[in-house]
Amino acid sequence: MAIADPIDEAAVKFVNSPHKILIGSDWVDAASGKTFETYNPATGEVLANVAEGTSEDIDRAVKTARATFDAQTWTKMKPNERSRIIHRIGDLMLEHADELAALESLDNGKPLAIARAADVELAADIFHYMSGWVTKIEGNTIPISVPYMPGAEFHAYTLKDPIGVVGQIIPWNFPLLMAAWKLSPALAAGVTVILKPAEQTPLSALRLAELILEAGVPPGVVNVVTGAGDAGAALAAHDDVDKVAFTGSTEVGKEIVRAAAGNLKKLTLELGGKSPNIVFSDADMETAIPGAANAIFFNHGQCCSAGSRLYVESKDFDDVLQGVTDHAKSIKVGSGQDPQTEMGPLVSQEQLDRVCGYFESGRDEGAEFATGGQRKGDKGYFVEPTVLTHTNPNMKVEAEEIFGPVVTVSPFKNADDVMPTANTSTYGLAAGVWTKDISKAHRIAKQLRAGTVWVNCYNVFDASLPFGGYKESGWGREMGHEVLNNYLEVKSVVTQL
Repeated sequence: MAIADPIDEAAVKFVNSPHKILIGSDWVDAASGKTFETYNPATGEVLANVAEGTSEDIDRAVKTARATFDAQTWTKMKPNERSRIIHRIGDLMLEHADELAALESLDNGKPLAIARAADVELAADIFHYMSGWVTKIEGNTIPISVPYMPGAEFHAYTLKDPIGVVGQIIPWNFPLLMAAWKLSPALAAGVTVILKPAEQTPLSALRLAELILEAGVPPGVVNVVTGAGDAGAALAAHDDVDKVAFTGSTEVGKEIVRAAAGNLKKLTLELGGKSPNIVFSDADMETAIPGAANAIFFNHGQCCSAGSRLYVESKDFDDVLQGVTDHAKSIKVGSGQDPQTEMGPLVSQEQLDRVCGYFESGRDEGAEFATGGQRKGDKGYFVEPTVLTHTNPNMKVEAEEIFGPVVTVSPFKNADDVMPTANTSTYGLAAGVWTKDISKAHRIAKQLRAGTVWVNCYNVFDASLPFGGYKESGWGREMGHEVLNNYLEVKSVVTQL
């Protein structure tokens, strides 16, 4: 299919190739033979046709993953050998960085330069980081007392075992990066995986699966089933899956909780956010104003940690509002393949309709638009970067996750005034604080009910930093050494001497 130049030739070749399901070592059609279309969000045109997996394909993949886990093909491999293979995945991603970035830009809409510099680099980095943990998964020896057995001696220790077969369901906003966040710790822990990419953006995950096999991961350790929500539901409910790791909306996360009840499978959930971003009058405004703008407009606002509720101390409210508004107006919106583009389209027609619906809701409830509030053009899924004022916590635009480039800006009197409002959300994923007062910064950071608090910065991610939410933003943490606990069981062994 037609793809505008310039674009990586390898990416074009991959887009135009068949896109099948990976089960074991075999790339196969869906059991039904059906495919679905994925779209270029910059044009609204069909980009590729992809195998439409259903519950039958999920069952095939789970059986393969179970047989591979039981055979201990991956688990019994020497840790340093597994480490080298996982590190090699990161190396291969960097070797194919231009191709992967092009696939991400075509499928998701994000600017090519951002996909290359952020998504691919961070995805490769977490494979490199997690490769180092394979040789450091350790138990402990524990001196026990057992008071009801006087005189008895014991040797007691713990082991950390891989949890088994894991279903992983990832979203469409950072398709490659979310695949890496999920797969790298799972591989380090020694489990086997069925990965279900978002139906809107399956291409980079499929290409990553090819690189995983090329790196030397044995067949059956990583399986990939593309398809719609019914495939994800089947994976979440499957009785031979030991654990599900999901990133996506809180609404779907609650459905997964219900689906997992059948066999009480373990869950980790990285869900939605409506993150407060607080600018005090003593902040460095030359940093805070563009920082506040980037907090919401990064990745088209399609970011669970987006600083979508901006609170500004009253003294500087007008200046900050004007600065963020001017920034929004200056953003170059266009195709992700255009090197001048700073913000691409939303990912789909569904997401476009959702965001435009919030524009209408804001107008109906009395919000004022400092800028934006419209669809941009009539081709592709573009919207204007939008700044809203005169909102309150009861309005949908301030209470609900929009998942688009839309920020509400509100004044506050002092720290005591803003904290109850900042924490009022049902979400608790992230927050930002801008101030030169280091004591204030740490005091506010402690009070904020959020899994990550950025001080004088925003959207700073690193493979070594745990990421996850309070409240309805989820269970568990991604990244850092803590993520390994998601994929391990602790076993106590006691021997009487």
